[in-house]
Amino acid sequence: MDWLANHDPLTSLPNRRALESRERLLQKRSKDKHHVVYSIDLDGFKKVNDLVGHQGGDILLRAVAHRLQSVLPDAEVFRLGGDEFLAVTHRPPQMNCLQIGQHIMQTLCVPYDVGGMTSEIGASIGFALYPDDSIDFNDAIHCADVAMYAAKKAGQNNVYAYERIMEDRVVRRAETEMALKRAIRDHSIVPYYQPLIDLKTGTVRGFEALARWKTGPGQFIPPSDFIELAENAGLIVELSDNLLRQACLDALHWPDTVRLAFNISPMQFIDRQLGLRIMKILNETGYPPHRLEIEITETALIHDVDMASRILRDLRETGIRIALDDFGTGYSNLSQLSKFQFDKIKIDRSFVMSFDSDKKQGDIVRAIMGLGQGLGVATTAEGIEDANQLEFLKNLGCDFGQGFLFGKALPADQASKLLTDTRDGPVKHHSAA
Repeated sequence: MDWLANHDPLTSLPNRRALESRERLLQKRSKDKHHVVYSIDLDGFKKVNDLVGHQGGDILLRAVAHRLQSVLPDAEVFRLGGDEFLAVTHRPPQMNCLQIGQHIMQTLCVPYDVGGMTSEIGASIGFALYPDDSIDFNDAIHCADVAMYAAKKAGQNNVYAYERIMEDRVVRRAETEMALKRAIRDHSIVPYYQPLIDLKTGTVRGFEALARWKTGPGQFIPPSDFIELAENAGLIVELSDNLLRQACLDALHWPDTVRLAFNISPMQFIDRQLGLRIMKILNETGYPPHRLEIEITETALIHDVDMASRILRDLRETGIRIALDDFGTGYSNLSQLSKFQFDKIKIDRSFVMSFDSDKKQGDIVRAIMGLGQGLGVATTAEGIEDANQLEFLKNLGCDFGQGFLFGKALPADQASKLLTDTRDGPVKHHSAA
């Protein structure tokens, strides 16, 4: 019972409880010794787990534990939960801690055989020196975690040594999170609207709502900076509901033929109440369901296929249209996608913007167009910036498009003005600049 209480049953490694009980022992034993603490977080494990299933994920975690013990034979290795690991080892004077950290990372990145399927993951690693970075062993673990989060934020497969300035970044992130909470509470984050154009007629057929956090005259915090923060801080549901409610109120002033497109975060697709919340907002605002188009990414579908299928089915039964966003960039496959019904496929901007310089990208666009036409669903191309791209897509039979060629995202009053100005004709083209 004692062993079970202090070990992870999957990998047989000591667990977080064991680490807490050993901190005092490590502190006492380390008074005259130098140690290094490695905080290790796997990159891409959740995506692999979704593809190979939980049993495959368990096989992968056991293999990771074995590799850590092999590459650090003299270290104490702990599994702290999920895909988080910690290693503590003695540090002789000549030890190159960064080099060993990179060796750990490279070892973990070697492909795994999971039930006959090859799987790859990465690792973000941070390390702290004891007692150099902290005279308290528990604080040294915290410092290693701070370094690991800095490595993870920089991208996959990084190894960072702890630096005091990283603490300042953590504090700034906490302050940004508080500012985000205030902005959501005060409704300072509002929807802007990028026009969706019928490529055959050049007329506005809808607008995609995009979040904008205005901090001053002409000053905005990019969505890439605060959407992920909202997801990690558990604020994405409140933010999304606020934006959808305001977008529906704005869209009520548009003609009946103009639809509102709204993005749903992958994090929200684990919520059984998602469909009910969307319908509640539509009932509150009086916005017709058939004029709403919910955009979801492939990533949102693979976390829980059955749950996502139920949510999409419920939404479509109310008349809401479903668009598959960023098609071709996710981790799903055609077998999974065949389980869902979509009204539109959106071609990711990465394919559109580079097809003229990369033949393969152009071939991908043609393939996606063929798939859409074969399934009988409409296609929208994102990121159209010049006339050549527009002509290429029109010749392929693409139905809709959006991008700087037609206009940037506009506040509600300017979106309404655009509809008035283009009531009897197509949208004027703009340069990418």
